[in-house]
Amino acid sequence: MSEFERVARASELQSGERKTVVVDDTPVLLLRTGDDFHAIEDICTHDGQPLADGPLDENLITCPRHGAKFDVQTGRAVCMPATEAVTTFEVQVVGDDVLVRPRS
Repeated sequence: MSEFERVARASELQSGERKTVVVDDTPVLLLRTGDDFHAIEDICTHDGQPLADGPLDENLITCPRHGAKFDVQTGRAVCMPATEAVTTFEVQVVGDDVLVRPRS
């Protein structure tokens, strides 16, 4: 099992904010919704575009290019044109450190 990587400080992100990070050579979008942190691969499964600039509404992020929506908790695609989920990553918050576990 892979070790967690420190990617941010919890205090640097407010609810609704995001940060693009790299975890084990993978572009990852770290998002904060309320007190929860989520990490998803920063690539739309519909056309390979980054999700980083897409609107975030509660737990749904919308791809800025074609409007596909993904649940940031589960990665599930919730509307067309995407039909495949985005990859999610396990997140832990320890003190002020936000840690993400690379995919194995």
